[in-house]
Amino acid sequence: MLRVNSSLPCQIVYSLCKHDYFGYLIEPHIVQLNPHGDLSLTYQRLFTHTAKEFNKHLDETDFKLIKLLDETEQDFIIKKYHKKTIRPFEFFSKFYDEKFYETVRPKIEKKLAEVLDILKHKGGLYLMDKDGWPAERKIEIATEAATVLFHFRRNETETRYFPTIKYQGMRIDFMFKDAQVVCNQPGWLLLSDVLYFFEQSMEGKKLMPFLNKRYITIPKATEETYFEKFVAPLIEKYHVYAEGFDIKTEKHEPKATLKIIYIEGGVSQVQLYFKYGEYAFAAGSDTKVTVKLSKNADDYTFTRIKRNLDWEKEKYLFLQHLGLKKVSALFYNLELPVSAEEGNASYGIINWVNENIETLKESGFEIEQASSQKRFVFGNNKINFEIKEDNDWFDINAIVYFGVHPIPFISLKNHILHKKREFILPDGEIAVIPEKWFTQYNSLFSLSSNQNEIKLKKHHIGLINDLAEDSIAHVTLDRKLQKLTDFEEIGDFSMPEGFKGELRHYQKAGYNWFSFLREYNFGGCLADDMGLGKTIQTLAMLQKLKEENEKSGTRGTSLIIMPTSLIYNWQNEARKFTPALKILAHTGSNRNKDVSHFDRFDIVITTYGITRVDVDLLQSFYFNYIILDESQNIKNASSKSFKAVRALKSRHKLVLSGTPVENSVSDLWTQLTFLNPGLLGTQAYFTEEYVQAIEKKKDEEKARKLQAIIKPFILRRTKEQVAAELPPKTEQIFYCDMSEDQAAYYEKTKSAYRNDLLNSMDNGTYAKKQIQILQGLTALRQLANHPSMIDEMYTSDSGKFENVIHTLNNVLKGGHKVLVFSQFVKHLEIFKRYLTEQKIDFAYLDGATHNRGQIVSEFQENENLKVFLISIKAGGVGLNLTQADYVFILDPWWNPAVEQQAVDRTHRIGQQKKVFIYKFIAKDTVEEKILALQNRKKTLASSLITTEESFFKSLSKDDIRELLN
Repeated sequence: MLRVNSSLPCQIVYSLCKHDYFGYLIEPHIVQLNPHGDLSLTYQRLFTHTAKEFNKHLDETDFKLIKLLDETEQDFIIKKYHKKTIRPFEFFSKFYDEKFYETVRPKIEKKLAEVLDILKHKGGLYLMDKDGWPAERKIEIATEAATVLFHFRRNETETRYFPTIKYQGMRIDFMFKDAQVVCNQPGWLLLSDVLYFFEQSMEGKKLMPFLNKRYITIPKATEETYFEKFVAPLIEKYHVYAEGFDIKTEKHEPKATLKIIYIEGGVSQVQLYFKYGEYAFAAGSDTKVTVKLSKNADDYTFTRIKRNLDWEKEKYLFLQHLGLKKVSALFYNLELPVSAEEGNASYGIINWVNENIETLKESGFEIEQASSQKRFVFGNNKINFEIKEDNDWFDINAIVYFGVHPIPFISLKNHILHKKREFILPDGEIAVIPEKWFTQYNSLFSLSSNQNEIKLKKHHIGLINDLAEDSIAHVTLDRKLQKLTDFEEIGDFSMPEGFKGELRHYQKAGYNWFSFLREYNFGGCLADDMGLGKTIQTLAMLQKLKEENEKSGTRGTSLIIMPTSLIYNWQNEARKFTPALKILAHTGSNRNKDVSHFDRFDIVITTYGITRVDVDLLQSFYFNYIILDESQNIKNASSKSFKAVRALKSRHKLVLSGTPVENSVSDLWTQLTFLNPGLLGTQAYFTEEYVQAIEKKKDEEKARKLQAIIKPFILRRTKEQVAAELPPKTEQIFYCDMSEDQAAYYEKTKSAYRNDLLNSMDNGTYAKKQIQILQGLTALRQLANHPSMIDEMYTSDSGKFENVIHTLNNVLKGGHKVLVFSQFVKHLEIFKRYLTEQKIDFAYLDGATHNRGQIVSEFQENENLKVFLISIKAGGVGLNLTQADYVFILDPWWNPAVEQQAVDRTHRIGQQKKVFIYKFIAKDTVEEKILALQNRKKTLASSLITTEESFFKSLSKDDIRELLN
């Protein structure tokens, strides 16, 4: 065979041929043209890998067709299904059979249908002759689909059946005309060199029997089976004309139905199907017309029901949009994805239907149940709460509606407390309690003080608010209660006349909140960040109370309990802001144990330690307020402190704490139980219901629920929230009582120095004793800090050390960074030891430190490094420490300018935060006198005198005498 020359004229030909085993195929060939431009006898079969040579004779579509037809070629098919290399002859003799043909032929036909679809528009189809020349005759491809009408004629003895074909409105005679079915699915028929295709992609085999036969006869004996199995599906898909039986077409408005399939212990599902009149169809079918056969005596009726598949699909997609997914290919069974499942999966779908029932009904869905022992009620669940206020109680009357069934809510109490999902209604139907009700309403029943009705204490206002926000609950409140639930809109209360100073806006809001709590008889926790003025807000409220009492002619004494280190601070703040308040410090070993004299005071202040010891005395007095400062001291429910404060009696209660939750959610239970007994139920209930759920299971819904309960009673503002109202830096002096051992040591040392120095002043040797005076004052300053600084054998405690540690721990809990300054390296070493023992990371800088830059940049950049210990002489200048927002000054300097330089390490350009400066001063010591001196010598300090010696030389004999008195 001559090869085609690609440089000479040639043409591609698509050739219809019949393969001995695979049936009709189409092959692409390139044919040389003769000088007249006709097809010559020189040709070759084209494949993708050989077609490139004839590039200029082919277009893009040709390459696409060649690639498709590569996959219908015998070598390609044999290789695909028989992995070992084998000659075609051997393959067809050994491995080919009818089953292989039935597997392969549909795949070939899929490719042929694609090719013929392209050739409809392109042309170029020929018939191959018996010798293999690809262009015996040109084949025309029909330009539109032909239609087929199947005729049935039934009489008493038989039914005859045959098809007729029409093309472009004209009937075509195809029987006994050597017509060939070239492709079965979809059907293509070759007749008189024209290739026809059909409407509705009709199968070619439906025409095969009639190529050489006028009709098929169906005997009477088998007609019923034949009608059902063959004629009904035929009527569904094609045009049928019948004599001797009826074909009716019915049109119905469809209805979507969801059938609930309850699977006990498994995953319940819904099945989607559609009703057209009395006929029902499973979703997911692609049959546009469904035919039902009915027989009456000897008469047959075929009823065609037209379906709206687009509408059906819309309904299915709508369910998917509502969260269902398909689980079964056979039926359109749907279920909830596991992630959306709540609790027991067998109730998930029932819950889903109830939650979406309004939406489903609006969209025209009907709900029905598969036959099961259990009959569930389907409908909207809603609860009507009617809440009435009674002195200290809320009476809650509630009706729950399962669909149309009203049930007293109290009947569900055991179900909700024990998480039982099924509630049997009076008519035997079962209502499924939604899983989330167990979280939503558990507290309502657990905290109710009554078995047969729901009765909550007044301080459960948070639960009432939560009910009001619940989407399925309808809450009716009486008018007084309505005002209480709007507690976020707290009224503005006038300030007391005797308050000296001004409250910042957020502090005034705290003062108003105290007044709101008192009005409704609630206990509250002021949980503002450290440094925001909890003490001042409280003193303003107590001053107001005193003035109200004086107007009404009543008296009342309040008790404030605090850590020992804060006693003097409270006294000092009260002297400054509320000088009219009469305050008794119930402290020290010589305190008066007769509590009847408390009546003469507005406020009694004492410590947690003394409260534990004096609990029997204190509980005999009825206080107006009991206020706990640093209330995290009672966080342990089994502690003596908690038991002691619970035993005390008062009209009102408050707690103050920058860190009400130090380690665990359980810390809240003791503080809120002290404030509002019963608010959080028993400790065991609170631990199981909230602590474990929130901390171990990370249950966000439980955390939200707890937040709702406690919200009215905890007011917390962080430094960041109120930053705009704070000055750039806030200074506070913490006065610290010395411990008993420390005070004794201090007094003994002071006496020795004073006697010596006063004598020298009298006998004229004072001028020679300058160095001795300086040494003496330095020793007293060190003792005021911690006696172990000058006596390594001292093993007792220091009031200032305890106070600094307490304050430092609070600041660190808030996540802040702190600079701690002292002018004594020995003092810093005491803190170094403590921080190391407690495994708290810190940076350190004194005169002996070399790598200053590295230490500073690590403190600035390392998030976890929160404490920087700095000696004033080494770190007072030249450092930029803007990451810190708290400065602790452990000991006062003679020269305030030096102190100011220390503060400026953090309070400088680049500082984004508000800076708090805490100065720790040992009470009744030389440190207090230094502060007074500082104020007197401000003018001197602001001049160029910066050394301690020069400052010291400026002191007169009277100054020295004052320092040592």
